[in-house]
Amino acid sequence: MNWKKILTCALLGNFALFCTGNFNSASAEEKIIPTKTYSGKNFPVKYRKALPLDSVRARYTGFKQETIILKAGTVRREGAMPLTCDILFERDKEITLRDGTKIYADIFRPVDGGKYPAILCISPYGKEIGGQHIDDIPHRVGIPLNATSGLERFEGADPAYWVAKGYAVVNPDTRGAYSSEGNINYWGRQYAEDGYDIVEWIAAQSWSNEKVGMSGNSWLTVSQWFIAAERPPHLAAIAPWEGFSDHYRETSHNGGILTPEFPELIAETFASKNGLLEDQPRMIVDYPFLNEYWEDKVAQLEKINIPAYVVASYTNPVHTYGTFAGYRKISSKDKWLRVHLTQEWNDYYNPENVADLTKFFDFYLKGEKNNWQDTPKVRLSVYDLEGGDVVNRAENEFPLKRTKYKKLYLDATNNTLGKKVRQESFTEYDSESDNSSVTFLHTFDKETELTGYMKLHLWVAAMDNDDMDLKVTVEKVSADGKILNQNMFGEVSANGQLRVSCRKLDEKKSAAAQPYLVGNSEQKLKAGEVVPVEIGIWPMGMIYHKGESLRLTIAAYKPANVKLPFGSAKIPVPAEKFTFNPGEKVTEKILGGDCTEVADPSEVVTSPPTHNKGVHRIFTGGKHDSYLLIPVIE
Repeated sequence: MNWKKILTCALLGNFALFCTGNFNSASAEEKIIPTKTYSGKNFPVKYRKALPLDSVRARYTGFKQETIILKAGTVRREGAMPLTCDILFERDKEITLRDGTKIYADIFRPVDGGKYPAILCISPYGKEIGGQHIDDIPHRVGIPLNATSGLERFEGADPAYWVAKGYAVVNPDTRGAYSSEGNINYWGRQYAEDGYDIVEWIAAQSWSNEKVGMSGNSWLTVSQWFIAAERPPHLAAIAPWEGFSDHYRETSHNGGILTPEFPELIAETFASKNGLLEDQPRMIVDYPFLNEYWEDKVAQLEKINIPAYVVASYTNPVHTYGTFAGYRKISSKDKWLRVHLTQEWNDYYNPENVADLTKFFDFYLKGEKNNWQDTPKVRLSVYDLEGGDVVNRAENEFPLKRTKYKKLYLDATNNTLGKKVRQESFTEYDSESDNSSVTFLHTFDKETELTGYMKLHLWVAAMDNDDMDLKVTVEKVSADGKILNQNMFGEVSANGQLRVSCRKLDEKKSAAAQPYLVGNSEQKLKAGEVVPVEIGIWPMGMIYHKGESLRLTIAAYKPANVKLPFGSAKIPVPAEKFTFNPGEKVTEKILGGDCTEVADPSEVVTSPPTHNKGVHRIFTGGKHDSYLLIPVIE
């Protein structure tokens, strides 16, 4: 098994086929529930069945309200990191939300009865283990089993570490998740208000010092954008570690193309005792244009004004754009950005980065004078891919003020990128063929750093159709012609996509290198009609040496109807005890072992057909001034 390829596909968005399934794309029975939105109105949202708690894929450890001491030196599973101190563990602690809904949280805190700050890690994934787990990915993304205690929820803070540092860790099952009451929601107003209530509940506990921070990857980061925008009085700092902030423009309808694949993969892992799951994959397909529902899935970033430690990378198409946007758009005076070159889970659990985050939280949640504010506002990393990567270069902002934008013009006569072209020409491909793409090359005559946002301005025509779906990719090529688009964590490329009928821009919100799509309508083409389009390409940092080249690929977008292996790993935990001494013989129960199980096969949503048919033609030169706008750092 090629774990590097699997990791690339599974975690960087170029999904590979792990588990197969043949499902219908229509729901057998629609379940519509009015759900509150930021518009002030209720929107008729479609819901679906969630996994039952006893399903293999849910990997539920069970409901048990108890308060116990987890002893120093014990482990949750054999081979995991032993606890370094005693931990007071409150299991399935009840929290009542403002509408009376009861949810349940696991709380880990010091045993000495003092007052401590709390780190809130919030998602519907399960308080521990759950339907998604690092063990599901080969080699655990390079994270050793003994790097964490196993007490952590998926993508969240490790209680064993943080309790030893004088913090409480609170892991709630959100509304509808597992044994919590209600239906599972995807962010938006209801989710944000629930988060507000949870933060304020934590601050009111006898053990709390009334300061709460939030931490975690992916869903746990998206939660931070939405909840922090509600401004709960006792939320003192956040640490969003990669996660989108505008679900419509960045994931579900990126470039106007309906992409329910990833949301479907995630939805299939959710479990609920009695509730339903917001059927976001179905909403993607049924509501292709921006409306009240999708506006509710756009985080109100400008309302966030508390300290934030934001972590981003260039290579996660689910998270890259939204994380950088989150950093740029939040109103916080005290905000930091660190850009890494690995993978979000690997980066999050890296001991050096955990220590860095500890310093941030110690400053804002404990009031320790540790010189955190001397930390560079931006620590930028830049790929080289030939051994010379730049890591944690101190900067003052992102995008960099010293960026000089340069236009590389496309020339279809020789498939190059360079100076402005007078001669009009075109190149084309069959959008329905296996080789439905064209490439353009630019060779650098001196060492050049490109870091920031890119944009492709393109003149196109669908010769046999009224629309076209495009994907563009920017990659590095060595001086001897080798494509350099991989590191040990997967694919390294910058990408963008566009449904041409959705090309209308919001001119006020668009920037030179960042086109902003309106998203509320379509402009269909006439066959052969030539139109200009602007395709945003997510941020990238790359060094090109003399003789190396930038390769631009323009292709027909093709969806990937696939499955991820979430739920496949068989994870042992004690059948009775919560932790045990290493080497002690205990009766175990095995959780997981099935990545195909779904609550109702008839509700599974598959990718709709693309808008590609026949020949796509790309025009260059003369009045058709197609160009790639690149961010040159001087």
